[in-house]
Amino acid sequence: MSQESLRVLIVDDEAALREVLLLRLRGWGYDARAAKDVEEAEARIDEWRPDVVVTDVVLPGSSGIDLLRRLKAADATLPVILITAHAGVDAAVEAMKAGAQDFLTKPIDYTTLHVLLESVAREIREQEEVRRLQEQLTGEGASRRVIGHSRPMREVLKTIDLLAGSDASAIITGESGTGKEVVARAIHEMSARRNGPFLALNAAAIPDELVESELFGHEQGAFTGATRTREGCFEMANGGTLFLDEIAEMPVHLQPKLLRVLEEGSARRIGGAREIPFDVRVIAATNRDPAIAVREGRLREDLFYRLSVFSVVLPPLRERSSDIPLLAQYFIGEFNTKHGASVHGVRAEAMEILRNAPWPGNVRELRNVVERAVIIARSGWIEPRHLPPYLRSESSGDGSIRLRPGITLAEAERTLILETLARVGNNKAAAARELGVDVKTVRNKLKAYGHA
Repeated sequence: MSQESLRVLIVDDEAALREVLLLRLRGWGYDARAAKDVEEAEARIDEWRPDVVVTDVVLPGSSGIDLLRRLKAADATLPVILITAHAGVDAAVEAMKAGAQDFLTKPIDYTTLHVLLESVAREIREQEEVRRLQEQLTGEGASRRVIGHSRPMREVLKTIDLLAGSDASAIITGESGTGKEVVARAIHEMSARRNGPFLALNAAAIPDELVESELFGHEQGAFTGATRTREGCFEMANGGTLFLDEIAEMPVHLQPKLLRVLEEGSARRIGGAREIPFDVRVIAATNRDPAIAVREGRLREDLFYRLSVFSVVLPPLRERSSDIPLLAQYFIGEFNTKHGASVHGVRAEAMEILRNAPWPGNVRELRNVVERAVIIARSGWIEPRHLPPYLRSESSGDGSIRLRPGITLAEAERTLILETLARVGNNKAAAARELGVDVKTVRNKLKAYGHA
């Protein structure tokens, strides 16, 4: 939501104050209307649907508190700001219990009112962004669990569609953490083999002497420790898909045997006398450049060509930063369910940090960061303070605070205050000294931001 589209209803029985507030709010760029009492306010709300209501407590007939309670009963999400002539703890407690966004005392501090309205506008913008992301996540890409709308990922999704409609082998390349197994599973689940098993084997994670047994199985007594007959991966994946991760790390002496098995569609267990047929689609993956692995002798050229009927190249996250909001929202949904949390989304300043991070660990690193943030935040929004310190420091490695182009003055001020607080360990007095303002100003701003 843009600032210009924020609809604000003012409810006050003083005609002069209504006019002043209308002039102020319209001067700030808001769409503002007014009502003199609760009855008129309810009629305006029904016909106009404001985004926020600013109401005096003392009104003719029903009070502002009564109006607040009625509005909250009809729509608990509608923000209501109360204005009272009498400051005090009791008034504040009553207002907050009734569900007020905040309350102001007369004479009105217009700077504080502006900050509160900017906070409401920002909340609405971020909620709209979350809705937009969730709509995208219900689309075709999310059903594959391969998330992204960037140009590189659109190419990946096209290739996945092609692979899903065929039974050809494929090799997926990409840095560690880019989601190679996720892509392999998506291909399997969209293919005619979806009802068969999907089996993943990481060649780099298995000792060299056990790789052959894992792949092809062994008979009882075939070697020391072989106390029972064991099926290999090809047998277990029969009718489905076998995902061979880090194929370039497979022992070179086993690669000719793997090639033969792929060519013939059958395998012999270690110590076995007969060939066991299977029907398996093989998808391989490597975080190395396959051409370099072939040149270095780590990957046999004939095996590479046998596997790479199709090739899927996954871009690193730093080359698809426009997908980060969508990925983060997807992971928030996943970890809300896993940890019983109710996080809505990521605040704009926290998202700026995520989008500017280098992400050497790619999507896997982002997933871990979001899980940590969901666990810490538990509800509401993920903010910079919920992100790991190394990300916050990387976002402004020279000690400066980064602001995106087009940011509003109120958003810039908010970012400046919150980043300064984070830098001084949440010490409000120290932050006030750095900012050159009174500590009371910092406290009032934080209260308006919901950080009191």
